[in-house]
Amino acid sequence: MAKAETELTFWDHLEELRRVLFRIAIAVIGVMVVAFCFKKPLFDIILAPKDSNFITYRFFYKIAELFGVTSISPEKFDIPLINTQLASQFLIHMNAALYAGVIVSSPYIIYQLFRFVSPALYDNEKRYSLRIIFWGYILFISGVLLNYFVIFPLTFRFLGTYQVSPEVENLITLTSYMDTLMMLSMMMGIVFELPILCWLFAKLGFLNSKFMNKYRRHAIIIILIVAAIITPTSDIFTLLMVAMPIYLLYELSIKVVRATSK
Repeated sequence: MAKAETELTFWDHLEELRRVLFRIAIAVIGVMVVAFCFKKPLFDIILAPKDSNFITYRFFYKIAELFGVTSISPEKFDIPLINTQLASQFLIHMNAALYAGVIVSSPYIIYQLFRFVSPALYDNEKRYSLRIIFWGYILFISGVLLNYFVIFPLTFRFLGTYQVSPEVENLITLTSYMDTLMMLSMMMGIVFELPILCWLFAKLGFLNSKFMNKYRRHAIIIILIVAAIITPTSDIFTLLMVAMPIYLLYELSIKVVRATSK
């Protein structure tokens, strides 16, 4: 049974929601101010993937040396970023601090929202909700980290150094860099929610493991297409680096759906 002991009116709920949103706003703004003040460490993290000395490039360089595969060897490159608008750098600084505030405060945000809705849930619903929130958050962060350390650096290296002609020089704006990083991070975070979505569809009776096993080959083709769209690079190694985690998520989803059906 739900643990709510007193029946709240509509206005009481609104008042409680206002308090929750106020606490969330204070937490986000507090972290945002701290991130804004520490500009150098913040942008050292954000701009690290554009440096040819980034950990991902060094790792692939070691792999290339080990196997003698020059196609994935991250040659030294220098891609400067430019700014074309007067207030753009300040606004990007504000946006980056806001993103940092939301990401760092996200566990507290989730806790406050769950604390608000939990009195209306039964005990078994609370258990399911806690599991969904916990694993959904872990999977989303895993997708964001995979993008930061693998997908975005390789995409940036390929697109930033690609030229149709030596006469055409790449001038990449800071805005374009930030938009691409945030877009890919959001996309990979959402893609990594696949097991949660499959679990939900299985609970609703829309999906079963037999269907997923039957169309595994079709799923692999779709995964390769999605990976090719996310990382338009020229080597198969990078494509597999993106496709493999998504395929493993698909296999994990089959196991989750099978267990849910039982």
